[in-house]
Amino acid sequence: MRGITYSTSQNWITNNNNITQQHQSTKKALNTNTNYLNTTKSSKTKQCPSFSIHSSKTLTPKTDNNQNPPLVVVGSANADIYVEIDRLPKEGETISAKTGQTLAGGKGANQAVCSGQVGEDAHGNLITNALKECGVVIDHLNTVSSVPTGHAVVMLQADGQNSIIIVGGANMSCWPNTLSDQDLDVIKKAGIVLLQREIPDSVNIQVAKAARSAGVPVILDTGGMEGPIPVELLTHVDILSPNETELARLTGMPTESFEQISQAVAKCHELGAKQVLVKLGTKGSALFVEGEEPIKQPMISAEKVLDTTGAGDTFTAAFSVALVEGKSVRECLRFAAAAASLCVQVKGAIPSMPDREAVFSLLQSL
Repeated sequence: MRGITYSTSQNWITNNNNITQQHQSTKKALNTNTNYLNTTKSSKTKQCPSFSIHSSKTLTPKTDNNQNPPLVVVGSANADIYVEIDRLPKEGETISAKTGQTLAGGKGANQAVCSGQVGEDAHGNLITNALKECGVVIDHLNTVSSVPTGHAVVMLQADGQNSIIIVGGANMSCWPNTLSDQDLDVIKKAGIVLLQREIPDSVNIQVAKAARSAGVPVILDTGGMEGPIPVELLTHVDILSPNETELARLTGMPTESFEQISQAVAKCHELGAKQVLVKLGTKGSALFVEGEEPIKQPMISAEKVLDTTGAGDTFTAAFSVALVEGKSVRECLRFAAAAASLCVQVKGAIPSMPDREAVFSLLQSL
């Protein structure tokens, strides 16, 4: 089978929400004219607690009459092959790993939990099952038989830092030249659309244009393929979200200091990205809106750092969930920082995505 894949992240919400007020708040925060539509949940998929920043501790599943518009994720799904090592090998050197395992991951799948095409193989089954267990609606997840599931080799060092090599597989192959009306309708009914660069730019461009035509905000995580982002894509994205390394690569400018980061972001503004959300690792994060002062969010310290894989994806996804639920930008940044702090304390990408109770608990302890 071939075609586009999406996942609507079904988040639990509290009672007595005013959906109209939330929509107005979200539109104001994004500074864009956004129209929101609801989609019905899949009867095939079990809901489980996911990101939400409502302060009530009493959580109830959403109903058709009390529902935020869904997050729709269009992106990659990978099998992450983990090897734990003391250090990276030198050129021509062979070293032994302490352990090795295969876990579900991929930037698209990570953000959908917090969807892509998979191959007709064991890795595809691994990812599909992981998404189902996390309550992700995978009605538009496609299985293709002609190429293997995408995968990544994650070299995890003792301090929790990693180096990753991705193999595109089904994520980069067998997409239709023109997306179907049914697929594009899912996009147009979203609250926010999340994109990454582990699928073809041509697919991202079609999705971003469809979202813009319906007033749906688009957030593009720049992780994935190297090379410049097409202007046609940048001009249809509401928030560009790189980390500092990706920002340097995209702009060809240094990003070692905050001043340098600000100058690199200014170049992104010139290229058409009016809002840039930069993930700064241990230095926190900052949202730059053209013509305004940046909004900074310090890192929320983790008790221990076991694995930084997926931390950026967790941050982006948590920020998006908070935003679609009508929270202010500062609240979104704080919530995302707490989620990322919890993520790095668990090994694996999808396995490390925290649930709302853990995020609530951390925020309330600060």
